[in-house]
Amino acid sequence: MTALAVVGTPGDRRVTMFADACARQGLDGPAVVPWTSVLRGEEIRLAPETLVRIDSPGEDAEADALLRGPGEPSRVGGGARWYAGFVAGAARVRRAVAATPGAVLLADVEDVSVMFDKRLCHARLSAAGVPVPPALAGPVGGYAELRERMGEARWGRVFVKPAHGSSASGVIALHASGRRVRAVTSAELASGELHNSLRVRCYEDEPDLAAIVGLLAPDGLHVERWFPKASLGGRAIDLRVVVVDGTPTHAVVRAGRGPMTNLHLGGVRGDLGAVTAALGPRGWERALEICARAAACFPGSLAVGVDLMIGVDWREFAVAEVNAFGDLLPGLEGLPGGGAEGLDTYGAQVRAILARHTPRRSRRQNGGVT
Repeated sequence: MTALAVVGTPGDRRVTMFADACARQGLDGPAVVPWTSVLRGEEIRLAPETLVRIDSPGEDAEADALLRGPGEPSRVGGGARWYAGFVAGAARVRRAVAATPGAVLLADVEDVSVMFDKRLCHARLSAAGVPVPPALAGPVGGYAELRERMGEARWGRVFVKPAHGSSASGVIALHASGRRVRAVTSAELASGELHNSLRVRCYEDEPDLAAIVGLLAPDGLHVERWFPKASLGGRAIDLRVVVVDGTPTHAVVRAGRGPMTNLHLGGVRGDLGAVTAALGPRGWERALEICARAAACFPGSLAVGVDLMIGVDWREFAVAEVNAFGDLLPGLEGLPGGGAEGLDTYGAQVRAILARHTPRRSRRQNGGVT
């Protein structure tokens, strides 16, 4: 019997949905190694021959405090500290797996660390020829420098992204012309602090915007030229495509009234059939091929979530993000012809894990060469 373990947050739906997928394929539930234990430096105990999955810490307040330091979990910022703590924790897991006879880590820590740095991720994708929006090179130290760099590049509209953010935390969609600015963001500025909000806000006062950028800049910023996205039914759209073991298996349309299409910020799941029809067979094939190429930039990762933007002409594409933990899409079944029909994202991954590792383990147990 294949033994599995998950580094995650006990009770988190990521962990429970993966466990459910294991059960559906006749496997015992995975052992759970709490992120809080890893981050506190406690001993990581694994059974021999265990296949170890690293998952997101999720929204666990204790894990967040260990990563970013004490404070209100809704606060924006602390991304650089979160990143350093997360990468160090993942490296501890890697060492524990290496020290456990026969254990295998189902993730590449270096891959994950690149995906959690938008600057490094963008550079890797660009170097591989994957279409991405142009980005400003080097650090951006604050609002004045941001506007200066935008002027030099002749960009009037940009997306300003915290280098280590996730779930659109702190992301700003900025349109600037002279002293006139319009910034759309989920960050709420109150009493000199930034907090995440489920309601997207618009700022048109330049001092407020300067304060927001000033609070975000110390953790590092990634600034991309605005990519005008296609729309359906009056909503801007993009795609989240999950690629499992090199194959795009699941896709969801994210549609929003404004520049933010994230589902937790008021975005809705759109009509995938309408999108594929608008793209046509060749366009849809190209969209999936770009997602596969983006995933191939992270060969040590069993599964990634690719955020693909479609241009207003329905012919141009650009990858906005590649997510190490972009598989949380409840109720979504596999694409027709994608090899994961009838499976959710976790079921597709469990099947890929078994295909990758069960034959190897059986051959070894039978005395064969692996």
